[in-house]
Amino acid sequence: MFSENLEKLTTYEAGKPIELVVREYGIEPKDIIKLASNENPYGCSKRVQKEVEKIVNQMSVYPDDSMYELKDALSNKFDVNEKNIIIGAGSDQVLEFAIHAVEPKKVLMANTTFAMYEIYAKHVGAEILRTNSIFHNLDEFRDKLNENPDIIFLCFPNNPVGECLDWTEIEKFLKEVDENILIIIDGAYQEYGAFKDSNKKIEPKDILKYKNVLYTGTFSKAYGLGGMRVGYGIANEHIISNLYKLRPPFNITTLSLKAAIIALSDEKFVDYSIENNFIEMKRYEKFCKEKKLKYIESYTNFITIFVDNSTKLSDDLLKKGIIVRNLAGYKMNAIRITIGSSKQNDKVFKILNEMV
Repeated sequence: MFSENLEKLTTYEAGKPIELVVREYGIEPKDIIKLASNENPYGCSKRVQKEVEKIVNQMSVYPDDSMYELKDALSNKFDVNEKNIIIGAGSDQVLEFAIHAVEPKKVLMANTTFAMYEIYAKHVGAEILRTNSIFHNLDEFRDKLNENPDIIFLCFPNNPVGECLDWTEIEKFLKEVDENILIIIDGAYQEYGAFKDSNKKIEPKDILKYKNVLYTGTFSKAYGLGGMRVGYGIANEHIISNLYKLRPPFNITTLSLKAAIIALSDEKFVDYSIENNFIEMKRYEKFCKEKKLKYIESYTNFITIFVDNSTKLSDDLLKKGIIVRNLAGYKMNAIRITIGSSKQNDKVFKILNEMV
């Protein structure tokens, strides 16, 4: 009945929801800390909350399908034309549009990167090509070009490991790739990378000069709108117009649209979230050094820490009400911890001290 490609796929597993931990371990919701899905521990802008509350009674009305206000705001922020922008239900949906628009036979990606790239590629039966390194080694990407990939995924900064290349390195690579290969730059954590090191900053308008590059961004991380599911793609008009042929009408909600528009107007909240993220990350780095644990320098809102047994540690933390991401599925004996608030991290360190 179903596609052979679908039968071969494994289901993507998101971080355990708080409700499931409550049911399985009998822990009070207030005592559970979820640090597995890289959500913003500071929530979202208070301005967003107030404005969304005002339009709750509009839930019966379809959103503006032109998404004019949001595209206009993104256009002003990134200095690009509205025709260079497409809005998706999370940036994941834009990635999926791209896969189905190209229907690739081969897709190239880093050895360790966002799992949905492979899942979406396998939707259309594509062969997966991976580099050897867990980080983005562009020389290894160059070596794979002779295998004729149709799409290349680049994640900067990279999820789930947190590393990030400089823009100058990325741009050099873009110039070397054949224009018939679509290059997708996933910038879900770009706000964090650019804050930590300006050399990591990608200006979406800079990729418009390439005929074959699509940049994606999201409101789920720095803007704190993970539950609203709003993302976007930026590329030349030819790419965007083709992706639009796959976009269903009203693909984000009325509330999501309003939340994203207001979120863009409150950069002060975003700066606050990111600044505190890196203040708290230093505490994790200090902890790792004291415990002689290897970690990866991160340009995101999470940190990857190598441990003796990631599955056991993840399970033990879960029983204490702390949800982290076990990276055993990525063939890494490591855990990924979202950088929480100061209060959340106090509890994490207290429990980790007892376990590590």
